[in-house]
Amino acid sequence: MKLAARVNEVSPSLTLAISAKAKAMKSEGIDVCSFSAGEPDFPTPKHICEAAKQAIDEGKTRYGAVAGELRLREAIANKLQTKNNLSYQAENIIVTNGGKHSLYGLMQAVIEADDEVIIPAPYWLSYPEMVKLAGGTPIFIATTAANDYRMTPEQLKTAITDKTKLLVLNSPSNPTGTVYPPAAIRAIADMVVEHDILVVSDEIYENIVYDDAEHLSIGAVNPEIFARTITSNGFAKSYSMTGWRLGYAAGPLEIIKAMAKIQGHSTSNVCSFAQYGAIAALESSQDCVQQMLSAFAKRREFIYQAINDIPALSCPKPYGAFYVFVDISKTGLKSLDFCNSLLDSYQVATIPGIAFGADDCIRISYATSMDTIKQGIERLSNFVDSLT
Repeated sequence: MKLAARVNEVSPSLTLAISAKAKAMKSEGIDVCSFSAGEPDFPTPKHICEAAKQAIDEGKTRYGAVAGELRLREAIANKLQTKNNLSYQAENIIVTNGGKHSLYGLMQAVIEADDEVIIPAPYWLSYPEMVKLAGGTPIFIATTAANDYRMTPEQLKTAITDKTKLLVLNSPSNPTGTVYPPAAIRAIADMVVEHDILVVSDEIYENIVYDDAEHLSIGAVNPEIFARTITSNGFAKSYSMTGWRLGYAAGPLEIIKAMAKIQGHSTSNVCSFAQYGAIAALESSQDCVQQMLSAFAKRREFIYQAINDIPALSCPKPYGAFYVFVDISKTGLKSLDFCNSLLDSYQVATIPGIAFGADDCIRISYATSMDTIKQGIERLSNFVDSLT
């Protein structure tokens, strides 16, 4: 059977592959320390679950509006206004099957053949694949640990051509944990406006920032950048709702309508009763978010120190999300060999940096218990020692 050519244009998700292998080993009774999944290890807060259960009991189980329940879109608009200083109306918002699907729908709506999409590297592994599926060409901007993996305005200016359609900005970042400070966001906004391109701001980790790091939505900088910005977000990371598959995008009405047209012929509406859990997440106390953040902060301090105490390994301190991006170049191994050997020999699951465009690094998620972190780091240290 001949498959469509587009299938061969994209790469399988190494994140999902490694996670699946680790889960399979666990099911066989093997004691695996998994640092692979970008998934909070906390249960979804009870009040969110109760709201979804109540919606089921009230019969909210029918088809709904393709763009999302109006009440949820209004709650999202209120959140964007009060927290992010983004003045969207409900009609400027589409609710999607996870944050990932908001990005996919956007690419399908705005990217055509020969369009270029600028992506700072390291990048979340699905960005370039979504661009390819839409017929576009990903253009990568290499960043370094020395600059905390931040793209500079000068790099962006150099990368922009007459084919550039879109910039992908992810702050706080997966996989590096970097957070662009407000001054950097403003400088990037100026460059986007000057060259009249679009920017999608993936803000899925906005609530997971540490120390004095400050998240600024690029669309809030000025009216000119607001008109060129699509803001993508969701409920998975902040509220430990990964399996709920609830995300959203907010942006210019023409783009949101186009995304809704595509969604209407693909997934249609998002799970109806799950949306009432999302309403509860936004409209109730945010104490649950702060409690998870407090736990992540403690794990971050421990794992950052522990990684940098291992000879041949190093990582910059992350100021957002729940990952450390570890330089393994001194071990002499590339990321895929390193991760496979570590999992097979010491039962520690990590993600190869090649999936994120950085083959001399691995990603470690600390969205797991402190006991797992301590045991896994000890095994990682023993593994590195065995290489010398």
